[in-house]
Amino acid sequence: MRSILKREVKNYMKNPLLWLGIVIGVFMVFQNVSPYLNIHYLREGETIVNDYPQSYRDGEVFDGYVPTEKELRREKWEERIQEVLTSEFEMDNEKARSVIDEMKGMDVKTACAHLEGYGFYNSYYEYENTACHKGTREEINSYISEKLENRAFSYYFSRKFADFAGLFMGFFATVLLSVLFMQDTRRNTYELLHTKPVSAGKYLSGKVGGGFSVCLIICAVLNLIFFGICLVSTRKSSFEVHLMDFLLASCFYILPNMLMIVSVYSLISLLFKSPLPAVPLLFLYIVYSNMGSRNAEGIYGYYGRPLAIMVRFPGGFFDTAPPPMALLNQSFLILAAICIIFLSMQIWKRRRVY
Repeated sequence: MRSILKREVKNYMKNPLLWLGIVIGVFMVFQNVSPYLNIHYLREGETIVNDYPQSYRDGEVFDGYVPTEKELRREKWEERIQEVLTSEFEMDNEKARSVIDEMKGMDVKTACAHLEGYGFYNSYYEYENTACHKGTREEINSYISEKLENRAFSYYFSRKFADFAGLFMGFFATVLLSVLFMQDTRRNTYELLHTKPVSAGKYLSGKVGGGFSVCLIICAVLNLIFFGICLVSTRKSSFEVHLMDFLLASCFYILPNMLMIVSVYSLISLLFKSPLPAVPLLFLYIVYSNMGSRNAEGIYGYYGRPLAIMVRFPGGFFDTAPPPMALLNQSFLILAAICIIFLSMQIWKRRRVY
């Protein structure tokens, strides 16, 4: 087992495409997470200037947005509703105001249903757009201070890192591990391996362990690079940055996905005597894992899928939270990967020549 594992790792480490892929991965991930490195306390007289609307559903603090409080959000929403009723539904101000008055005492969901009676069907979308507003220097600094009071900056940044690094690792591992079983599934080699005194457990453990170790090394390199980038970029802001936050995010949200990918390659390679059928299957698996859906309220977003090999954090920087049941799903993913590996061992044993 150990010798097989070492051989696979050495073969990958000697491949220049591996290091080229890491360089591409660093560039791709950095392109997506670099805006979050611009977050800082605004100095006296400093403002964030942009051409974005005053209110926006996906506003980020580095663009000068802060979450809108509940009461103010309702007020801004009603102002927007009145504006739409007069401009698009051609009501006069008095009639539009009376519609707003009719909604007093209703919660947002009930008020939206009430507006549908007037033919206004996208009122909840207007409510979503009031989620954030452009804040003053005091509001922005207060918001950042509140979020960093009990959590380090790296706690939030590591989740955004895990989001985009996990996406890259999923595609990269699918391409990289396609050659893991390539040599061994060639006809002459495959038949020869089954005549050797090597058990199914040792062989599969070595191959799967080798592929997973390569993913682990790539993930470790990305962790160290982005920990360093985060540490240097936030030095002036005096934000707390901990390497452990990056490691935990990777262990929870990336590595179980890598184990699942390599286990699928082991099963498909032994089942079809070729790893190639696994490539389109895994790409479809990634697409399935990365698809959005609608929640109970009918709002479209990313809520995670059963046995998904992607964990996304699409919310605002300081509101990054894993999808519901994400950690439980990752646990089931590990269990499913182990079951697939044991199934692969049974296939290997049945085709062994004694």
